[in-house]
Amino acid sequence: MTDQVNWLNDEETALWRNFLTLEGRLHLEIQRDLKQSSDLTEPEFEVLVHLSEADGPLRMTALADGLQWERSRVSHQVTRMTKRGLVQRTSCPEDGRGAFVSTTEDGMREIEKAAPDHVRTVRREFLDRLDDDDKRELGRLLALVVGRAEGAPGAGSREADTTRTSAVAGVPS
Repeated sequence: MTDQVNWLNDEETALWRNFLTLEGRLHLEIQRDLKQSSDLTEPEFEVLVHLSEADGPLRMTALADGLQWERSRVSHQVTRMTKRGLVQRTSCPEDGRGAFVSTTEDGMREIEKAAPDHVRTVRREFLDRLDDDDKRELGRLLALVVGRAEGAPGAGSREADTTRTSAVAGVPS
């Protein structure tokens, strides 16, 4: 006995492929701009964005949750970034197995160098193609798909911005 598959109809297929095309184009343009403006890779940039927006060092598990990455991927990425001097890892005093990660001065310099071009790319390739109503509607729809309740941090509310402390905070990764 085989499971029934609810195949995509033509409209759903077009929607999904447009999403994938947009995602691929954004990653390509972001990678190109990062190569021109800094020595960061896109994953390094994403890690540094999360760390720069934090009030202090983050536990590795919190960083993994924020990035929506597997913990092993975060661990490997942080190890590479530590070797490059972009982040530092410290032990958690109350939990010998736990670790904190934070940016170094070099890491902050790199993200501050890369952030302006990154924001220009996000605007050029995505946000500036939408008017204010489109942005609100897309924000509402994305929040619905992501599963966030209206008014939750990250779901388009201003509340999400109140905890940002870095000069480069608010840089979308």
